[in-house]
Amino acid sequence: MYQFVMKGGVLMYPILLCSILTLAILFERLFALRRSRVIPEKFIIEVSDLVRQGRMEDAMTKCRLNDSSIARVLMAGISRHTKPHQQIKEAIEDVGRLEAANLERFLNVLGTIAGIAPLLGLLGTVTGMIKAFNVISHAGIGNPQMLAGGISEALITTAAGLVVAIPAFVFYKILRSRVDKRILRMERVSLEILDLIGQESE
Repeated sequence: MYQFVMKGGVLMYPILLCSILTLAILFERLFALRRSRVIPEKFIIEVSDLVRQGRMEDAMTKCRLNDSSIARVLMAGISRHTKPHQQIKEAIEDVGRLEAANLERFLNVLGTIAGIAPLLGLLGTVTGMIKAFNVISHAGIGNPQMLAGGISEALITTAAGLVVAIPAFVFYKILRSRVDKRILRMERVSLEILDLIGQESE
């Protein structure tokens, strides 16, 4: 593996860094975007029942004790249940935007890696071919072994860039879809709780 990296030249190091970042972001986001950490269904049912019964203090306590995104969003609304409907809605939306941004964390980095890795590979191809042509200009084409270094560098960096970029792009799309589903679900739950608060205040 080390020899493979060395043959690819200096540009193999940023490509390797991209691969490490891709794996780190993937595992971190898969953990962070679990349903139990974002929108636990049991918690939603319990809070909905408490709000429906008018037990706002109990509902707020339940939200404080739950470390999920939806708990923080609902807490923003339930803690203002005595306020006008528009103020409650705005509070939920403000916290919802913060939680949505938190769910989307590192996704732009992953998308950037998917775009930049093949470019690094292409740059490696160019530098490798430059080396090969330099050899030709100085020694002619009579010594294939001298050409092999530049050509192998060109091919290795191209392959490495694509090997990193393709999974990064796939992971980005998968995580993006998961985030969108979580955000949509949070919006629906928030609207349901907002309606229940409105009914309670009437």
